[in-house]
Amino acid sequence: MVSEAEWDEAQARNARLRWVSSLVGLVALAALMVPAMILGEAVGSGASRFVVSAGSLIGLLAPIVWLLIRTADQQQRGSDEKIRALTHELADALAIADKDAAERDVQVKRQRFESRLANALDMAEGEPEVIEVIERSFAAVLPSAPVELLLADNSHAHLRRMASASPTGAPPGCGVDSPEHCPAARRAQVQRFRDSDELDACPKLRNRPEGRLSALCVPVSIMGRTVGVIHAAGPTEPQVDDDCVEDLATLAKLAGARIGLLRVMAETQLQAATDSLTGLLNRRSFDSQVSGIRRVQPVIAVAMADLDRFKELNDTYGHDTGDRALRVFAQVMRDSVRTDDVIARHGGEEFVIAFPARTAFQVRDALEAARVRLDAALTVAGLPRFTVSFGVTDATEGEDLASVTARADAALFEAKHRGRDQVVVHDGAAMMMRQATPTADA
Repeated sequence: MVSEAEWDEAQARNARLRWVSSLVGLVALAALMVPAMILGEAVGSGASRFVVSAGSLIGLLAPIVWLLIRTADQQQRGSDEKIRALTHELADALAIADKDAAERDVQVKRQRFESRLANALDMAEGEPEVIEVIERSFAAVLPSAPVELLLADNSHAHLRRMASASPTGAPPGCGVDSPEHCPAARRAQVQRFRDSDELDACPKLRNRPEGRLSALCVPVSIMGRTVGVIHAAGPTEPQVDDDCVEDLATLAKLAGARIGLLRVMAETQLQAATDSLTGLLNRRSFDSQVSGIRRVQPVIAVAMADLDRFKELNDTYGHDTGDRALRVFAQVMRDSVRTDDVIARHGGEEFVIAFPARTAFQVRDALEAARVRLDAALTVAGLPRFTVSFGVTDATEGEDLASVTARADAALFEAKHRGRDQVVVHDGAAMMMRQATPTADA
């Protein structure tokens, strides 16, 4: 590398050489002119003596001139060499600057993509919206290749296609069925397969309808556990460039983090809203949901259910059997109501059910069927036989939920009074008078 000081020194030497050469030439000319004239006088006569003097002078000056020219030429070659070195260094510096600029452009583009992706995922309120962001990202990163996202189900045993994007409309169609069977997911690192016919290619790439292909597989982790993979397929040439691989890795990281956060939030909300033993809604969640339903649906029936002689069941067979009995009844009720109906554990062995857009007499048959289904479910579960009593009523317009539930509870009280294991529809003041009459254990 030629420094600025070295270049300045070379230029100074060239300048000194020019002055020295000129001075040496003048001195040599002056010093040799007299001997040349003397030689001319001695050898020639007339006009010939001038020729002899000139020839003698040229002969005496020639070695000095040659020496000066040779010295100047060497100096010039040295300067030219430094110029070539500087030119190469400048070219290398420009190439490095261009490379650095290109890398900065790529880095800026990648950071912009990551920032926009993070913002889009942050605005996604649920997994369906996250999946939509992922599919749009697929189209932006690899617009000319089919890409898909495979995620494990809740058991982490099976992979399902959650998102895909393709210029032809057909996904890559990876045949892997479990995270354990996917090299990228199992190794938790990006896998690039240049040719499906190569010895070390993923076996799932072989024998596809499109023939030989290349593939890129990027693992997706949620809460530190690899649960899926982003899979892209294409022709053996050209290969997916490193920038696209980095973008897909960024997508896998951010999407996995967002899905994991949403699942944790959903699980936390579910735990807060449900009864841990039966999995049904708890009382507070029931009140919230039913209040929302009543704002848009004025017709609604509410039923209270209570397991008959549940204390005797607990005392005789133990609390574990009692807990199993509660879970079996909860499942029977899930199977007996519509998806729009709302069922919750009200407390202890008592349950409450809301039936939007139905009257008390319309739901009576459904509750009677639940009683019959309970008996069969107990036999299958190997539990001691027990029965259930129901009280049901209609909500009047503008009536608060507590009042509706109290009337349903009064009907349940009547069912107990009549001998249990039955459905009673609230019929007004006469039933309310029954509550003052002592009854046997529920």
